[in-house]
Parts: sequence; C-alpha cells; structure tokens
Amino acid sequence: MDTRHLPAPLHPLSLRRYGASRGSHAHDHFQVLVGLEGVLDLEVEGRGLRLGAGEGHVVAPGDRHDFESLDGSHCLVLDTPLALWSPFAGQGPHAPRLLPLARYLAECLASPTPSPLALHHAPALLLEAWGPANATPRGRTIDWAALASWAQARWHQPLGVADLAAFACLSPSQFAQRCRDEQGMSAMHWLRAQRLLQARQLRGSGMSVAETARRTGYRSPSALTAALRRSADPDADI
Repeated sequence: MDTRHLPAPLHPLSLRRYGASRGSHAHDHFQVLVGLEGVLDLEVEGRGLRLGAGEGHVVAPGDRHDFESLDGSHCLVLDTPLALWSPFAGQGPHAPRLLPLARYLAECLASPTPSPLALHHAPALLLEAWGPANATPRGRTIDWAALASWAQARWHQPLGVADLAAFACLSPSQFAQRCRDEQGMSAMHWLRAQRLLQARQLRGSGMSVAETARRTGYRSPSALTAALRRSADPDADI
C-alpha cells in the first residue's frame, strides 16, 4: 500500500521516560498512558496509583496530575482531544492485548524508518484495544444549564462534588462519572470552568476586577487575574 500521501496523525503519540517529579500540572486534552517498562507512580486529583508494564490510565482534561518513578519508567503516551476517551477517564485498560500493541507502536516510534500506516492508525487501535467502557446507568437526566445557574448563584459557598450531586439527585460517585462521560472532565474542573466562564463574562461587560472577584468567589482580585492568565496560557505538559 502506498502510504506516501497519508495525512499526518491528528493525535500526537510519543515515548516518554519518567524519573523525578517535575511538579503537578494539567492540560486541556486527554492523556492516555501505557506502561512499557518500570513502575510509574501517578497522582491524579489527589488519588494515587501505580502503572506497571501493560497497565494504563486515562487522565481527563483539567485533572491536575504528577508523575514520578524512582527507578525510571518508560511509557507510551497519547495526547488527544477526542471525547471518545471520556468513558475511560480515570480508568485503566480492560484487555490484555493492549501491551503487545503498545510495544509494537513503541518500536515503530523508535525505528529510524517508522511505519506511517501504523502510526496513522495508532489512536484508533489504542482506543479499540483499551476495551469496552463500563456501562454507566443513565436514569435521571442532568440539566447542565440549570446546574451552572445554580452554582453561579452560590460562589460565596464552598461548593463541592457532593453539592452538585445533591442538586442532580445523584450520589457523588454517580455524578462524578456522569460529568466525565457527558462533559469530558472531572466534576471539580467543570465547576472551576463555570466560575471562570462567569468571571470572563462579567469582565467582558466592563465590570471591575475587584467586583468580578467578589461576585464569583475568588479570594482576591489578584487570584482572579492569575486564574484568567492561567486559562489563557495553561501549564505545559511534560
């Protein structure tokens, strides 16, 4: 097959070696990790886990996370904006065939003459090999617009996942999973995004930084300014 005119892959795939922690960070895309060698200690939104060879994890957009490997870890990493990964956010793979595929793709990446066809289809192959996502009971519909309006009227309160879940008449764990499935991000990231969105709207209407910070629950005008700056220039991935 002539692969000379295949379009470039839309989702960057890379090989990465992890050692000492470089600090917690977040990004606006899904990050899919598959362990190839060694053990990687991963902390996502305060939850710790370990990835060995053949094990993996999907980090959702906005989730703060940090990596560390005392003896060194080698991983295959896919950075992708595709919402098709939403059902797998916070999960590891469900199929043993993932490791042979990851090793093959790693060999392709490391080869002086990598296979354009293999790398072009790598994102779809990884998604298929990850395994079927656990079905999430739907039941009650979440009115996301109404929930956002409810939250916007309560920025003066310390809102958490339990508060959002109570409004939606779901358990915190059910709400957290539904948020990942339907919004493609963690519940707290969604809440922070709503607050920042309202702050942008108020600033766009001409409201002062100080008044906007007061109305949206930021502890100070400088905290609001820093949040707006971070959203415009998010932390770089490592």
